Amino acid sequence: MIRIGLCGLGYWGKNLFRALSGNPRIELAAVADLSAETRANLAVSHPGLKLYADAMELISDPDIDAVVIATPVAHHYRQAKVALDQGKHVLVEKPMCTTTAEADDLIARADLYGLTLMADHTFLFHPAVLKLGELVRSGALGQISYYDSQRINLGLFQPDVNVLWDLAPHDISIIDYLFGGEPVHVEASGYCHVNPGFPDIAYLTFHYPNSMVAHLNLSWMSPVKVRRIAVGGSDKMVVWDDLNRDEPLKIYDSGITTHPRQDREIILPSYRIGSVTSPRLTGNEPLVDVVENFRQVICGEAAPRSDGRVGRRVLRTLERAQAALDLSLKQVAASLPAEIPAETYAIAAK
Repeated sequence: MIRIGLCGLGYWGKNLFRALSGNPRIELAAVADLSAETRANLAVSHPGLKLYADAMELISDPDIDAVVIATPVAHHYRQAKVALDQGKHVLVEKPMCTTTAEADDLIARADLYGLTLMADHTFLFHPAVLKLGELVRSGALGQISYYDSQRINLGLFQPDVNVLWDLAPHDISIIDYLFGGEPVHVEASGYCHVNPGFPDIAYLTFHYPNSMVAHLNLSWMSPVKVRRIAVGGSDKMVVWDDLNRDEPLKIYDSGITTHPRQDREIILPSYRIGSVTSPRLTGNEPLVDVVENFRQVICGEAAPRSDGRVGRRVLRTLERAQAALDLSLKQVAASLPAEIPAETYAIAAK
């Protein structure tokens, strides 16, 4: 039985607590959280649980085999590093840390000690993403031309990261899983409506060497919640609406047929509109599978689906997007009329 400690019982930590507690092959042995009220409530509801105010004390507990880190992003690297140095396996909430240099160090430590390091990119365990992966790898969609995502809602405003670092890791990890490779060019723009230096809306465009383009619409300022991804191929197109509980994934037997280059000025493309199918998706709650995969990897029963190197690739693209966003905000701020406060376009913070 693997004894696991959970660092952080905030918004996502509560979900991890439930997934860890529900796994019969894991013992959730300890929880660390700054809130005295949270610890007092746990002392009543889970009397056998070790409780810590300081995550570093939990990490130093010799009875803990592995730690799950769901603290603010700024703490991820230090806590994961100390855990690895003390011989503990580590699962870190996304993004894994704040820089690729930090990710490189964590990967090197995990390799040196022979320990498991995983990043919690939960969507890589989602039945819809797994089905998309099957369609892409089988060639059923043909040549992929675009990935288009809307990930918008009203809040939650994060105190330590901007909308890019909060929402983009989901799509970047999905794109990495589906297509592999890093973008050759990154474009970004955004706006800081609420907190100067923290964009709450961002638009990202990634260009890939295989002529695929990915566009992400990220927002904490939308009156409605939308979680919609479209993937376009030369043979078929797919739309995944994560909020549609009945038919979340729809495959369109539709496409465009182009003519030889010399004929394109006089002959319009031909359009094919075919049937629409909605495959049945089966599987566990993705976070349940994240936790189980972490256990299996520790026990040598499976390979990690989202290891430290996946986390590093996501971070690398995030850094490039942040740099593009910073440049865009600088350029706009320099062009603003004097009566518009420049801090609206202040340099974006993570």
